[in-house]
Amino acid sequence: MKLHILAIGVHPDDIELSCAGTIIKHTRKGQAVGILDLTQGELGTRGSGPLRLEEAQNAAKVMGVAVRENAGMRDGFFANDEAHQLKLISYIRKYRPEIVIANALADRHPDHGRAGKLIADSCFYAGLRKIETSLDGAQQEAWRPKRVYHMIQDRHYDPSIVVDITDTHEAKMEAIKCYKSQFHDPNSTKPLTYISKGGFLEAIEARAVQFGKHIGAKYAEGFICENIPGVADLDMLILPEMA
Repeated sequence: MKLHILAIGVHPDDIELSCAGTIIKHTRKGQAVGILDLTQGELGTRGSGPLRLEEAQNAAKVMGVAVRENAGMRDGFFANDEAHQLKLISYIRKYRPEIVIANALADRHPDHGRAGKLIADSCFYAGLRKIETSLDGAQQEAWRPKRVYHMIQDRHYDPSIVVDITDTHEAKMEAIKCYKSQFHDPNSTKPLTYISKGGFLEAIEARAVQFGKHIGAKYAEGFICENIPGVADLDMLILPEMA
């Protein structure tokens, strides 16, 4: 299956929290979009690996993605090394995405930054023919995505590009709420965590409003691109009039 976009996040719910609105915009256009979670998020204080896998599949249905896989890397203990790069290169060559969305390159959670660099490096190396990988016994062809965009996660960064998600924000929040084990539940007896405290989801909405103000939209998501995106002409940067 060739994908137009492959969104890669180290933990289930990373994609939903940071770029689900953008994902849904592209699935509603009929484009093939997939998600690869690197780990099960099994070190999280609340929930468990199997439960988060179930929640991830429920969220995938809300977002309408074509496929969602889990790479089975160790939460907290994966590394940006040859073994992990080769595993990720195999997924990139399997799905041959034009665009990859990746974790932030630096963030509050050390897994995010380490994964962001692992993903970016693997996208580059996937285009090198002398790096050999195989799938189901067949050698894979080299493939390098045309663009890698990094999500903006917990820490604030000025975005390189902003996507209007006004029409998909509600669905984004629905996808996030599929992770019932992770977020605020006044009836829960589980330990409180950074993301399960009251107000966390409101902060997600507030950031969408903040990014939206950059482009005159109600809600938006921001991304960072290490290389400069190009356009054919300046008219491509003019958004349709907002309702």
